Amino acid sequence: MTDDIRTTTADGIMEIVFARPAKKNAITNEMYGAVADALEAAEADDAIRVVLIRGEGGDFTAGNDLGDFAKIAAGQGPAVRHVQRVLKQLARMQKPVVAGVLGQAVGIGTTMLLHCDLVYVARDAKLSTPFVGLALVPEAASSLLLPAAIGHRRAFAMFALGEVLSGFDAAKIGLVNAALPADDVLGAARAAAGRLAQQPIGALKATKGLMRDAAAIASVMDTESKLFFERLQSPEAREAFTAFAERRRPDFTKLG
Repeated sequence: MTDDIRTTTADGIMEIVFARPAKKNAITNEMYGAVADALEAAEADDAIRVVLIRGEGGDFTAGNDLGDFAKIAAGQGPAVRHVQRVLKQLARMQKPVVAGVLGQAVGIGTTMLLHCDLVYVARDAKLSTPFVGLALVPEAASSLLLPAAIGHRRAFAMFALGEVLSGFDAAKIGLVNAALPADDVLGAARAAAGRLAQQPIGALKATKGLMRDAAAIASVMDTESKLFFERLQSPEAREAFTAFAERRRPDFTKLG
């Protein structure tokens, strides 16, 4: 268990909070385990009708804790990688999921939003998926879902060049529901979750099911996961994480 994930439940809504603000809510393996437990519990509990995900402090999440990535790249990773439990549970959630996003939403911080049904962001939030720069590939079925949402070229620029999308621009192109002043984001997300909690849950689940091809998402996610783990153990990834630890730019030009 970890204190870096906090959950509260009230009025049919479970809030899952990334609560590691000193590290910009970077997610460790233990945190993923706690999130997976919470999502699984929410889906199984008839008293919970909606899940709301947010970050503590000024950021949603800086993505995966790079210390964990470095350990995997060095062959010292955990026996169980709980991130896969989180991704698979997000993909098969029948109940609606809402997100409130401030500040940084890096890597999985952005790709998990593709599995949320309503997303409210700060205008100055920064959404990014810099996988290629870390010698990795997209995850969370984002190689399918992000191009479908914003087009191939814009998605490729985010994946391959690490281009950052502002909250304002994310709303403008329809990736999120609304971009708001930072102080209004959590209130908007909670208000939307409250409205959903009053809707007929059977109709909500059926509507969500009609809108998502769960089998296709699961298949892409499995393909990505296999390649992602292979890439984590590649010489390119070792160079990326070594360079990060040494505070220098990586040099991939001498690698195959």
